[in-house]
Amino acid sequence: MIFASWSGGKDSALAFYFASQKFGKVDHIFTMFSEDCGRTRAHGLKLEHIRAQAESLGAELIFACASWQSYEDVFSIVISSNFAGGLGVFGDIDIQEHLDWVVRVCTSNNVGVFEPLWGMDREEVLERFIRLGFRAKVVRVKKGYEELLGRELDEDFIELAKKLNIDLCGEHGEYHTFVYDGPIFKFPIPTEDLEYGIQD
Repeated sequence: MIFASWSGGKDSALAFYFASQKFGKVDHIFTMFSEDCGRTRAHGLKLEHIRAQAESLGAELIFACASWQSYEDVFSIVISSNFAGGLGVFGDIDIQEHLDWVVRVCTSNNVGVFEPLWGMDREEVLERFIRLGFRAKVVRVKKGYEELLGRELDEDFIELAKKLNIDLCGEHGEYHTFVYDGPIFKFPIPTEDLEYGIQD
């Protein structure tokens, strides 16, 4: 049983792609929502958008809702209940504390870890994403980066991110994306009802 930790954004989509290439398929996507189940953590996406992605991916969606304080406990319960003995796919790039958390929590719940993006250069991550034919829009930004909102992730975006002198992959929360098309999707996902906002 293979699941992908799924935010709805570019890194989780690219990790899903590499996992499906390596293992043949990814069975589930697992998404964490805020405690009221209204929106995904960080990206601020509604359940309907994640459901649409899951349908296009051909993967079963499993989701849970938690506060930041209860996040690890809820995450652990879900993976131990659904994926013990299986493998989790994550889109971390090079923030060591993120990797350490994933390995610790998964290992303690008898779940293996696959981190296909680990150690990749930031610009290479974006270039690979674009070259593979993925399409994504920026849906949430930190205050001060409003000019990124609604932009497509493309070569022009990379140049703008460089101009703004931000982490190219938004690893410090500068921006978050919604992936709506690409090689892992059976059909493109409508984006007309996406909501764009500033990170709290």
